[in-house]
Amino acid sequence: MLSEIDQTAGNKTEKYKSRRRIAREFVLQGLYQWRVAGGGADFIEQQLRESEEFKHVDTKHFTQVLQGVIVHATELEEAIQPCLDRPVKDLSPVEFAILLLSTYELMHFPEIPYRAIINEAIELARTFGGSEGHKYVNGVLDKLAVRFREVEVREQKTVRKHP
Repeated sequence: MLSEIDQTAGNKTEKYKSRRRIAREFVLQGLYQWRVAGGGADFIEQQLRESEEFKHVDTKHFTQVLQGVIVHATELEEAIQPCLDRPVKDLSPVEFAILLLSTYELMHFPEIPYRAIINEAIELARTFGGSEGHKYVNGVLDKLAVRFREVEVREQKTVRKHP
């Protein structure tokens, strides 16, 4: 899954990913593992930290999000469910993990603009999800952004209408 991580050291032909983007990819991998195989957050985190690519991760963000999502999974699922067209248990493990990760960021990281969270989620879904998964993730997160970032969403729409 994480073999697509490319770090640039001056070579403009390689794709650059921020430390936070790479952290999200590792969180996605951990949540996928948690959903499919189970296991505790500490065990999953330790396994992921053993990867050679982990040196490129924003470790603080990785730990906060992975641990936070697993601890608050029930609350996050309850927040997500009203925005879905199917039971949360019927989501693909990748879409499920992306929605948990992004919903947690919407709720607990107000310093990250909601559009950045949604854009990152769409990129994760394009890279790791099904062919149309990014559209589904986008639609769900648009609804959640209105719920958790109402003022920010309203301000963004006002700015777009009045350039």
